[in-house]
Amino acid sequence: MSLPIILASGTQSISQIHPLFEQTAPGDPGFLQGRVNAYYRNRVEGDWRGGHIMKGRTPGGSDLVLTSNDYLSLSTHAEIVEAQVAALRENGRGVLRSDVFRNGEDELGKFETGLAALMGAEDVVTCQSGWNANVGLLQSMANEETPVYLDMYAHTSLWEGVLSAGATARPFKHNDPESLDRMAAKHGAGVVCVDAVYSTSGEIAPLRAMTEVAERHGCVLVVDESHSLGIFGARGEGLVEDLGLSGQVHFRTSSLSKAFAARGGIVAGSARNMEYFRYESRPAIFSSGILPSEAAGFLATLEVIAREDWRRARLQDNAAYLRAGLDALGYNVEASRTQIISLVAGPEENTILLRDALETARCVRVGVLRPGHLQEPLPGAVFGARGTVRRAVGQAAGGVRGHPARGGHGRLGIHPQTEIPLRAHGTAAQRIGSV
Repeated sequence: MSLPIILASGTQSISQIHPLFEQTAPGDPGFLQGRVNAYYRNRVEGDWRGGHIMKGRTPGGSDLVLTSNDYLSLSTHAEIVEAQVAALRENGRGVLRSDVFRNGEDELGKFETGLAALMGAEDVVTCQSGWNANVGLLQSMANEETPVYLDMYAHTSLWEGVLSAGATARPFKHNDPESLDRMAAKHGAGVVCVDAVYSTSGEIAPLRAMTEVAERHGCVLVVDESHSLGIFGARGEGLVEDLGLSGQVHFRTSSLSKAFAARGGIVAGSARNMEYFRYESRPAIFSSGILPSEAAGFLATLEVIAREDWRRARLQDNAAYLRAGLDALGYNVEASRTQIISLVAGPEENTILLRDALETARCVRVGVLRPGHLQEPLPGAVFGARGTVRRAVGQAAGGVRGHPARGGHGRLGIHPQTEIPLRAHGTAAQRIGSV
């Protein structure tokens, strides 16, 4: 079976591989041409061998599409959609301005109050994205004298926040409280940033131990709950509150594009600190505010998430099902204890091969795998692809080849360059055209 991937031969020039390489815009100065040329040479020609890691097959009418962050299957929930439609009809797009000018009670304020109560926080501020939440929080809190201790796998937005603040990044070993302890003992009180659940591996942070280290060194603790808010806890309150640590974590951030299936972000903390954040975070001040229809959707989604616990149960059941099946096929998925399961290919060239093998077997648009709210299609679509995958990259069948796994098994293990995070979801497998 031939795979739909273009592999550059050693005799091809970069202009033959990608026709845009030599199409410079009129007047582009040398420094801009150099940056753009580096992309085509280093990424397209070098890492991807003339393919493209983000461009796979176009889905057909019978293909299973597996590329959503909608963990709880809320993007088409009738109650949420109706709330947004009603708000749009009543308010149109509202008053287009920065939310720094908000005054008085509105739907967004009701959402913030309700989410704060769910999370066990004094206050919540809504941001335009999870990226803005993290960047704005660190920008408004740290400065050039502040050491910021980041788990080496912390989300890129937290690293960007360090740059925005002009602070010094002090990375520590992944999920290693002792490494953090040594760094903080050396560099002093600062800001500690971790993800509650890591987006590429599905690993859970040891939050109790991290909290103890942060307290011992007088550090502020920031926990990004983008992949745990709405997922952990009896009502979706998140991992920090579920562990009873809300009083010890200074700030919690989250994207609203995962369990909440929307666009936005939040920061949760004390009322005093949140009042400060509202008027000091540059992304919050200099970005247009949340639309009334979006706020109505947030509020309706919050009510559904808190009420419909069966969605969380289904999500975890589906994740366990997928994890067990991948493990039986020989993949090392032991790191994950959540809805995110890393299927590791190795270098980016191998990731393209693995993606194309899965897509050829009708598991199309793999990048973030949505294995279904229905488990029935999975054995044929995902597990049935093992022969194709074996022929392409020598994985997922007897005699698995690859990097040694963590813990010394002979299975495919975590490679530092590339992982495909597979994310389980809760209710109905989504197809293009038909089911």
